Amino acid sequence: MNVCVIGTGYVGLVTGVCFSSLGHNVVCVDHDLDKINSLRCGVVPIYEPGLKELMNKSTKANNLIFTTDLEEGMNEATIILIAVGTPANKDGSANLTYIKRVALEIGQYVRPGMTIVTKSTVPVGTNKKIKQWVSFSSGHQQFSIASCPEFLREGNAIKDTLEMERAVFGVEDVQAELALRALHKPINPTIIVTTIETAETAKYAANAFLATKISFINEVANVCESVGADVEALARVMGLDHRIGTSFLKAGVGYGGSCFPKDTQAFIRIAAEANYHLQIVPAVERVNHEQRYRLLAKLKKSCPILAGKRIAILGLAFKPHTDDMRAAPALDIIQALLSEQSSTIAYDPVASDQAKRLLPDVVLASSWQEAVKEADAVLILTDWAEFKSIDLEELKVLMRDSVVIDGRNLFHPEEMKQQGFYYDSVGRAQVDGRLAPSPSLTAQTGTH
Repeated sequence: MNVCVIGTGYVGLVTGVCFSSLGHNVVCVDHDLDKINSLRCGVVPIYEPGLKELMNKSTKANNLIFTTDLEEGMNEATIILIAVGTPANKDGSANLTYIKRVALEIGQYVRPGMTIVTKSTVPVGTNKKIKQWVSFSSGHQQFSIASCPEFLREGNAIKDTLEMERAVFGVEDVQAELALRALHKPINPTIIVTTIETAETAKYAANAFLATKISFINEVANVCESVGADVEALARVMGLDHRIGTSFLKAGVGYGGSCFPKDTQAFIRIAAEANYHLQIVPAVERVNHEQRYRLLAKLKKSCPILAGKRIAILGLAFKPHTDDMRAAPALDIIQALLSEQSSTIAYDPVASDQAKRLLPDVVLASSWQEAVKEADAVLILTDWAEFKSIDLEELKVLMRDSVVIDGRNLFHPEEMKQQGFYYDSVGRAQVDGRLAPSPSLTAQTGTH
């Protein structure tokens, strides 16, 4: 198929690259000339494993073209994918400015038989507005509209596209359904054909539920800390129930990123406009917000006065395998540390460029070793594999005081105690091994 993708942000770029790799002829359109020129030179503006290699392969095969000219992008296309941003307004609602602008531009070049598909996450009723905007701008040309929400996980987006679990087709007619089936045929996913309104709601509902699982297990973790239970073992017990499952039952410092915070807020707004006031989702947001500050409370338990203390932050991205720091727990935690006048130094394997822009007052290290050197405490905020494999003996030697506050439960409390650390994680026992004999000394003296 000949496909035009409008928007080269995270969703648009991944979608365009993946569908071009399947043999479709894809033109990606964006108004940002600098970004388009960079993409033409093989430079990917986001960190997503495997994306650069797949993009360059498609461009060399002439299946993928980048341009700022929408007319060129739509010239031979039969299906148009809208993938522009829908950032949150101050009231939590989705900002449709870019959607409207694109719809009016599409109308200038739309032809009979085209199908216009929204990939962007938009509130219910948006596709009807898109149809009105395109129709007005085109002089009432005949075309079809559809909603096909994406369910991409940052860091796993290529697999989530090429091996997608399900494809949701919200369509108004057979033309739109056939176009979407042809587009997805090489993937052969489970397909759900439904109304446009159902498709528009699907992404919000799915993300709200996943966010709920995260906040639920974090609340369980907080109870575990009070009663002496272990949330890791408890989560395994829960996850073995097929009605619950193991996904998103990992206790920690809470969720962040571009989707969950924005989509939960938008879902609350959508419900309110429909005269229904959600009760669970607002509670999910409150728990998530408070969870990151519980980590600070853990730090203050071991270091009551943070002023002048050197605090090392390991992990800035909201999760591993991405450089995305939008709504990352690290942002709130670091700002709180700075307000306490602590000396904060941070390290992340890939998010340093983002951090320079978002946290200009924070010193950035080039390695975890540099970050923790002479640190009074270490806070682990992202579960990168690099952090899981840290040499604990080296860590202890480098630090001034052996305080580790682990927001991702990377290590086992008993092991940390034996290694001589003060260690506090999420939903598990807090331990202090700083006064205990080191393992090497115990081995030499034969003490118990």
